[in-house]
Amino acid sequence: MDTTTQLDIRAVPAATLAELRHADDAGRAPAPFTAEDGDQPLRCCLTRAAPGDRIALLSYAPLRRWAAETGCDPGAYMETGPVFVHAEPCGGFGGGWPEGFHGGQRVLRAYGADGRILGGVLGEPGELPELAAELLADPATALLHVRAVEFGCFLHEVRRAVS
Repeated sequence: MDTTTQLDIRAVPAATLAELRHADDAGRAPAPFTAEDGDQPLRCCLTRAAPGDRIALLSYAPLRRWAAETGCDPGAYMETGPVFVHAEPCGGFGGGWPEGFHGGQRVLRAYGADGRILGGVLGEPGELPELAAELLADPATALLHVRAVEFGCFLHEVRRAVS
C-alpha cells in the first residue's frame, strides 16, 4: 500500500473550542480547574498539561461538526466523550505529528465518507504516522481518529493533506 500520503493532523479547532468553553457537546458549562500533577492530554494544542495549568474536562462529539460540514449521517457512531483542553484559549497546535503527546499504544480508527467506522489498527507511538498514512492511502477512508487504548478517548483527527 502507498505510504506516501501526506498527513493533516488536527487538534480540536479554535472555533469549536470557543463553543465548548461556553457549553460542551453534552450541554454543560465547563468547570475549569488547576492541574495538580499535570500530564493530561490537551486536545486544543496536542501537548500535555503542566502542573499549575488551568484546564477543563469537556464532553466532545468529534464527528458532529465534520458530519454537518459533509452532510453525512454517522448514526450511532456520533459518540460523545471526555477531552481535556486549556480553560482559556492557548496558542493552538502548530502542525506536524504531535511528538511526546502519545504516551502508549493508540488505536487509529478509520471512518468512511458516510461517517461509519471502516476499521482500525493498534500501534505504538513511533508507528502511528506510518499507520495513519497507510490507512489514508485507501480512498474509502475519509478521516481517522486517534484514540487512547486504555480509556477509548478521542485524542486528535488525521486527514489527508490537501496539496
